[in-house]
Amino acid sequence: MAALALSASLATALAGSATAAPQAPSGPQAQPVPPGHGKSLALAAADTAAESGLDELRHGTDEELVRTSVTPWANGLYYAAYERTYKGLPVAGGGDAVVLTDSAGAVREVTGAKAPAIRLATTTAKVPATAALATARGQLASVESAGTPELTVLLKAGKPVLTWHTLVVGRTAKGAPSSLDTHVDARTGAVAQAVEKILHADGRGYHNGNVTIDTAANSMTDTTRGSFKCGGQNGSAYTGTPPWGNNGANDLVTACVDIMYAAQKEHSMLKEWFGYNGQNGQGGMVPARAGLSEVNAYYDGTKTTYGRNQNGTNQLTGIDVVAHEYGHEIFDRTPGSAGSSNENGGLNESTGDIFGALTEHYANNPNDTPDYTVGEKLNFTGNNQPIRNMYNPSLVGNDPNCYTQLTSGTEVHAAAGPQNHWFYLLAEGSNPGGGKPNSPICSGGPSSVTGIGIQKAGKIFMGALLMKTSSWNHLAARKATLTSAKNTYGSAECNAVKAAWNAIGVPAQSGETDCGGTGTPDFSLALNPSSGSVQAGASVTSTVNTTTAGGNAQTVQLSASGAPSGVTVSFSPSSVTSGNSSTMTVQVAAGTANGTYPITVTGTGSATHTVTYQLSVGSTTPPTGCANAQRTYQGSLTSGQTAVQPDGSYYYSATSGTHTGCLRGPAGQDYDLYLQKWNGYGWTDVAVGGTATADENTSYNGTAGYYRYVVHAYSGSGAYTLGLSAP
Repeated sequence: MAALALSASLATALAGSATAAPQAPSGPQAQPVPPGHGKSLALAAADTAAESGLDELRHGTDEELVRTSVTPWANGLYYAAYERTYKGLPVAGGGDAVVLTDSAGAVREVTGAKAPAIRLATTTAKVPATAALATARGQLASVESAGTPELTVLLKAGKPVLTWHTLVVGRTAKGAPSSLDTHVDARTGAVAQAVEKILHADGRGYHNGNVTIDTAANSMTDTTRGSFKCGGQNGSAYTGTPPWGNNGANDLVTACVDIMYAAQKEHSMLKEWFGYNGQNGQGGMVPARAGLSEVNAYYDGTKTTYGRNQNGTNQLTGIDVVAHEYGHEIFDRTPGSAGSSNENGGLNESTGDIFGALTEHYANNPNDTPDYTVGEKLNFTGNNQPIRNMYNPSLVGNDPNCYTQLTSGTEVHAAAGPQNHWFYLLAEGSNPGGGKPNSPICSGGPSSVTGIGIQKAGKIFMGALLMKTSSWNHLAARKATLTSAKNTYGSAECNAVKAAWNAIGVPAQSGETDCGGTGTPDFSLALNPSSGSVQAGASVTSTVNTTTAGGNAQTVQLSASGAPSGVTVSFSPSSVTSGNSSTMTVQVAAGTANGTYPITVTGTGSATHTVTYQLSVGSTTPPTGCANAQRTYQGSLTSGQTAVQPDGSYYYSATSGTHTGCLRGPAGQDYDLYLQKWNGYGWTDVAVGGTATADENTSYNGTAGYYRYVVHAYSGSGAYTLGLSAP
């Protein structure tokens, strides 16, 4: 298989490298790589690329890329991961990279988390490590463990900060479990960044029946998988003799049977289906604890922990939930680790769901038949419904089906929707038959998608995770999965991956893999952004992206309809060859009435596809009474969507006092505002603005604790502004 095209600068630099393998003669007589030399040639080529400092591997004069891991893959491929250093110090927050090479010494692909060159006046800390550790520990109410602080360069909003970096594990002031990845400024002693790493899921087993698990003779320890063990909240493995458990719904040894069964099945699936060595990539996985007295299950970087459902009728230890939590370990231990952005968090949650589905299908247990829903057997919240749906995410909590429906405020579990949807379409297709559910296609996507099977889809996804960097997002995932599909299988599977991404509205990216091959001529259409706000008398623009979804590239004619009086829409250029983009300009005349207007953008070629642009005309300043808001957040929703603020997260109020929120939505629409408080296991509404108008106000006099706002587009679509103040 020929190497994929690289940029001219990197390709030129590598061409003269003494360490790269000589070119083999063309034709069927090409010489094979000598046995045992393939890996050394692959790594030499990867290291040469990293040292070149070109393209996505560029770095400053005091920086280096240090190889941290190597993962062999199908067809003689190797993924080499690199971390950035500055004057010998590790760099967090950008600059990491992955180089994909083959056993002939050719570079196939490069991904990098782009970051500016680092310049610091000094790398000597003013604040001692002991003081920084005390500050880090002080972020939690109680501390179980804390790592030794390491002097690090943190890239915060693109700017370098010298920090002491440590992980603190314990409990928050409200008793919630926490694993806080903390950076303390080494000059000032202030907390520079603190990122929560705990990721919650909203024998004789109970859920899986009588099963076979691997344990020691007298303890629930599995030494064949890196000393994996399961026990209670004290961290010790349960002891005794087999058979383990009694099939009881709330017997904790039984819960460990279910946990070990699911985790071991996932471990075996990774090895047998993908050739990958366990959840941590080194043959093992973190230990597990049962018996948490909360409606919760989570992974914190050191262990997985499982609680009970809302009604207390069973433990949360079904195959998909356990495999979901260990899916977080896979995401965390592949290159780039777990990032801090909201979109990255959604992709992390989706990764857990995908590995849950993969493990269910691999196990094929009659007590938990394979499906694409999450937690459907566990009755998490007492309504006997799953907590997420992969084939149609909107069926649970109106989670977004499409990439264009994501906002910066989309809660991370809901933000799993688009990639979950993509995976189902890739594995099963839009109309799979055989009793499997149909899956909708987002506006502008292909007319249908044909699945390639869950095992192939899973291997492509696993290969893409091995190219992950700290800046991982949907656009990067699209590029990486196309590369993985083409290298692992070929053109047909690569085109299926492309069609599935097109079907959820993730646009084509510059430099993405050319799948090749032929198929039915088709194209897809996407807008970026898909909504905009403007004052009367001004204009707003959006990029119309097209991709070739099948066959050869074709001419796509662009047009718009549905614009209100006083609004004109133009395209430059008015037609494009699929794979290219056009700029859409929406001009709003003075005097145009305030409101939200859907505009239909149509692409006409061998087929016709449409996408919708939501235009909001009018002011988006906070309403009366919000002039003194401490913080202001903006976003855009379509009818039925919700967004969590601030920025998809929550805030902590250390004292009692009044919380005020004021919302201004698009004129003529119905938007609602909810203030919620964390009660120890879930969010409770404490103040509601629910009138049939676009503007809402809330006020709540509350005690110290964690709070968040939820903005809901009850009817209508468009941009909103939220102002909030807290004690």
